[in-house]
Amino acid sequence: MIQLLQKMNQKPYSSLISQHSKRTKALFAVGLVSFLWGTTWLASRFGVKFVPGLQLAAIRQTIAGLAIIFFFLLKGTKWPRGIEWITIFVLGFLNFFLSNGLTTWGVQYISAGLGAIIAAIFPLWLVILGPFAGTSKFPAGKAVIGLLLGFGGVCVVFYDHLVDFFKADFRFGIFVSLVATLSWALGTIYTKQRSQEFNPYFSIGLQMFVSGITLYLVSSFAGIAIPIQQIPWQSWAAIGYLVVFGSVVSFLAYLYALQNLPTEQVSIYAYINPVVAVLLGSFLFGERLSIFIAVGGIITLYGVYLVNEVFRKIDP
Repeated sequence: MIQLLQKMNQKPYSSLISQHSKRTKALFAVGLVSFLWGTTWLASRFGVKFVPGLQLAAIRQTIAGLAIIFFFLLKGTKWPRGIEWITIFVLGFLNFFLSNGLTTWGVQYISAGLGAIIAAIFPLWLVILGPFAGTSKFPAGKAVIGLLLGFGGVCVVFYDHLVDFFKADFRFGIFVSLVATLSWALGTIYTKQRSQEFNPYFSIGLQMFVSGITLYLVSSFAGIAIPIQQIPWQSWAAIGYLVVFGSVVSFLAYLYALQNLPTEQVSIYAYINPVVAVLLGSFLFGERLSIFIAVGGIITLYGVYLVNEVFRKIDP
């Protein structure tokens, strides 16, 4: 991982490896993100049992941001200048303050699995917004079918959870999670447009740190934070996992994939996350498996296959 980060910090990035090798590594990065971010839903859900969601997200982002910043400063990376800070603040607001903050807040009121299914709406936003933003063309019919099948599949997976919609807290959890998906899609499009203007890997650490500090201030002033000394070890364990695997490793892999694959192809991780979440939930916490999960999983994977086929031909 250290060697990979060192290569990421060199310029120009396009001269590091051959195009074919880039694609292979980018696909591996998508697989890594698909698994690790699937596990973070469970870690977040576990952590918010003891700490308010916004505060948990704030601590996670602050620590992860500092780790990334220190690494690149030790490697001699220069601080951003002038207008580059505008991009950092915009991405920090979209990707971390809103998206990560709201999804963590949301799992206080909904299950980790359902949080993952709502996150699966994110690729549909890309299909709608991408062509207007200039980051992608209007997708072929098979790609749209694949995206819809992927989302439909995760809906089937979590069919059993729909009865909870009648609860007010549950509806609030769904609402903030939906807002988070739109924010993440906008942040992804903006990253695609601006990633060549600065070192995105150093930038993501700055985004996390600034957003983490801001989130902590907001949660403190809103009276929904608890004293640091009252945070139990269970939440610190969840935070530790989220920092290392959910933030540092996963976000760097996500950025690498985003730079070397079509945006819509990278977005298929959102369909695999719910499957990972529900399978691990069953294995680790004894959550019930059902026919809906089996059928939904098959539909989801077929949707992923269709999206991959279309964009593999468009961007070989």
